[in-house]
Amino acid sequence: MLGIFIGIAAVVSLISLSDGLRGAITGQFGSLGSDKLTIQNAGTGFGPPGSTSVAKLNNHDIDIIEKVNGVNIVVPRLIRMVKVEYNDVVQFKYAGSIPDDKQQVKMVIDSMNIKMQEGMMLEAGETGKVVLGNDFTKTADFGKGLRENVKINIQGKDFRVKGIMQKQSSLITNGVIIMSEKDMKDILNISDETDLIVVQIKSGEDIEKVAADIKEAMRKDRNENIGEEDFSVQTPVQSLQAVDTILTIINIIIIGIASISLLVGGIGIANTMYTSVLERRKEIGVMKAIGARNSDILWIFLIEAGLLGLAGGIIGAVIGLGAAMLIAMVAKGFLGGVAFDVVISWPLLIFAVAFAFILGAISGVTPALQASKLRPVDALRS
Repeated sequence: MLGIFIGIAAVVSLISLSDGLRGAITGQFGSLGSDKLTIQNAGTGFGPPGSTSVAKLNNHDIDIIEKVNGVNIVVPRLIRMVKVEYNDVVQFKYAGSIPDDKQQVKMVIDSMNIKMQEGMMLEAGETGKVVLGNDFTKTADFGKGLRENVKINIQGKDFRVKGIMQKQSSLITNGVIIMSEKDMKDILNISDETDLIVVQIKSGEDIEKVAADIKEAMRKDRNENIGEEDFSVQTPVQSLQAVDTILTIINIIIIGIASISLLVGGIGIANTMYTSVLERRKEIGVMKAIGARNSDILWIFLIEAGLLGLAGGIIGAVIGLGAAMLIAMVAKGFLGGVAFDVVISWPLLIFAVAFAFILGAISGVTPALQASKLRPVDALRS
């Protein structure tokens, strides 16, 4: 049964974790509401939005987007890596800007679901102060946690911490520095460019149609052909579809790997049943001598093989579920409270156990047929 329950444990644990991962990633996209879309330039490598782009979004692009029908609010954002010094320790952290307009600031706060643990959120146009994600309260990075009203040095300039945000399920929000757009442009010498544009559409508008209209308007302005755009317009649905496709591929690979273990388990059961037939030839002969039919012998060995598979399946399902919960618990602690929970799928568990039973029964077919065809005389003589 070893191969069976290893295979079933692998399938149950990894698919349960995969479903949990899907939920966790969905939570990361949850900060972007269903009425919002994002525009950014196509990048040339890894890094924050815009940092690796050949061309940068700018105020001219913002003007074009604002003229598209269905667009309600356009919010430009800067997201850059900055050097942070505190307690004689230097770290590199992500910083995100908030605009100077009150309505735009409110949209950023709502879309990021920002709630304060200490202090207050930055107001529109407020400079010289920053708001930190909850991860900054930990002691690992800077030797001691940061708190409200302390001073930190960002890119060679001192800022006062106005507030600390509550812990969220978003890894990005927990580790980000929020500062005014003016301050970020000043410390990084940024002029007319932006990394990310968040667009809130008007109530009742079709977000996919608005996204297509924005894409067409920007394509015409840049004289680009369809499919050759150096920017992307992405809706929440498109983001989740991309994630779902990746996780589906991962699940297929997981099942393929586990199938190898299940195949080994099936061969093991077949070998066990062959041995069982050889060891019980005399018993088979006695049963046939007192009236047992071939079908009776066949079913005895088939059920026995199926029960071996069933036992392996139940053990594997329990081990797999336990392993998944343990891994999820460790991951949740490591990832700082991200909503990474195991999704218990009863259809998956029932299917896994049933499949193990069927696999065991199939593996026992040939030995069972061999046992049922034994002649009583030959069986008793052995």
